[in-house]
Amino acid sequence: MNARLLLLVAGLCAAGAVHAGDPAAGKFKFSTCSGCHGVPGYTNVYPSYHVPKLGGQHADYITAALGEYRAGKRQHPTMTANASVLGEADIADIAAYLSGIAPAAGQTPARGDPAAGKQKAAVCAACHGADGQAPSPAFPRLAGQHADYLVHALQAYKDGTRQNPIMQGMAANLSAQDQLDLAAWFTSQPQGLAVPR
Repeated sequence: MNARLLLLVAGLCAAGAVHAGDPAAGKFKFSTCSGCHGVPGYTNVYPSYHVPKLGGQHADYITAALGEYRAGKRQHPTMTANASVLGEADIADIAAYLSGIAPAAGQTPARGDPAAGKQKAAVCAACHGADGQAPSPAFPRLAGQHADYLVHALQAYKDGTRQNPIMQGMAANLSAQDQLDLAAWFTSQPQGLAVPR
């Protein structure tokens, strides 16, 4: 067998070795995460914001986010510690479980103007969809997410504590009111993210 053919076969075997994710195994592995992400209304202590809903999120996005915590590109002590012990198969299983959870109804935001947020969200639509459903699995769904978590994420991109060149550029000129309005729009959308049970 010549060297090129051998490399091609090895490459195909390696590509086939990617773990697709087992939702049943992921549900079991998620049990350590459910102490925060599985409690409706649970909030982070400091700064105080609701722990994000993950049920129904794109598997690709969950995989990328956990990878960013493992690599130190996202800063959160608990998430960094938890992600650091997960292998690739664990992450794929958890992502498969979370992505298979049925959507939930959106919530009525406490602050912000959803109508103003809808207008401001036009620039978000290319990645996140006009309604926050994110047509590409590479980008997170925002529909139904906790409004205060969305504001926290936008502020983290704006101040650079969360690294993503596209989102940092998008968030750079958002005022506090812009952040509230965008969060109000996305959180009020039907068929949104759910708290895993």
